[in-house]
Amino acid sequence: MSKFRTIHISNPQYELGNLRHIVVKSTNLKGRGDISVYVPEDRTQQRLPLVLLLHGVYGSHWSWAYHAGIHKKMDEWIASKQVPPMALAMPSDGLWGDGSGYVPHTTQNFEKWIAEDVVEAVLETILQVDEKSPLFIAGLSMGGFGALRIGAAYHEKFKGISGLSSITHISQMALFVEEELEHYKQHNPVDESVLETLITHKDKLPKLRFDCGLQDNLLEANRELHQQLERNAIPHIYNEFPGEHNWEYWGNIF
Repeated sequence: MSKFRTIHISNPQYELGNLRHIVVKSTNLKGRGDISVYVPEDRTQQRLPLVLLLHGVYGSHWSWAYHAGIHKKMDEWIASKQVPPMALAMPSDGLWGDGSGYVPHTTQNFEKWIAEDVVEAVLETILQVDEKSPLFIAGLSMGGFGALRIGAAYHEKFKGISGLSSITHISQMALFVEEELEHYKQHNPVDESVLETLITHKDKLPKLRFDCGLQDNLLEANRELHQQLERNAIPHIYNEFPGEHNWEYWGNIF
């Protein structure tokens, strides 16, 4: 039986680009949420790794596919054996305001939507993914904040964490959204900071990497995170590449 009151998946007969779409009613969202899922062409493979890809502000479940063409790139990489076959789950952030921050709010829990509901919805609908499939999480900008923080807080679930051009503290949401920061405040200030969350779970962290563009307005924040992780002896990989805070950077960083 499903853990959700309602869950619907698109008909594979009509899918394009190996993309499927799930709509699920979530108690954490107090409503329905959308998830786009990439499943490789060869459907005979079982127990595929699953990567959660989180979008940034203003975006939704389709952002990675229709801004970066991630589904087409995956087809090419798998065919050329640059990467092993894997599934991608690309959820909406809950569509609150300009961006939910992937954190709990007063009436909705956008963190649990990602860490619990999205994973369960994929397990229920995608035969190539099961409870023993390796699980990873990645994201860009606000999605990088979500991936780094959720990946650390739910370290027992994930094998690896990746952030691109990441917001590193919830206060940086003010650079992008019109909503008041009060909406993003957490009962525990640790939950507002990537650094503090990583330090809290430093002895149990999955493999960790992040990067930022050299012309990105979040570059100094990412450099500071890198430096603080080094000071706290937290293993990680950090890279900088030419580029700004935009899809031209994110779509070509792979």
